[in-house]
Amino acid sequence: MGKMMTKAQIVSILASKASLPKATIAGILEEQAKLASREAKNGFTVAGLGKLVLANRKARMGRNPQTGEPIKIPAKRVVRFRVAKALKDAVLSKK
Repeated sequence: MGKMMTKAQIVSILASKASLPKATIAGILEEQAKLASREAKNGFTVAGLGKLVLANRKARMGRNPQTGEPIKIPAKRVVRFRVAKALKDAVLSKK
């Protein structure tokens, strides 16, 4: 398994593909992240990648890994990312 790309590597690749300065691309990525965090409660779609949605997680029983003691984990809201079907098919396709 290869290493994950860093933000700097992503910016570098996108800047060379778009023939734009790295600072511009980095600014676009920052603004997209801010917009996603602001709009996640309404659902935020990134075309071709997927969608950020809020989900309710039910309360459940868990275990303290150190002591093995059962603990109650409360219900809460979480942010989930649903991967787009086109991306799933591209990544998981049989070659």
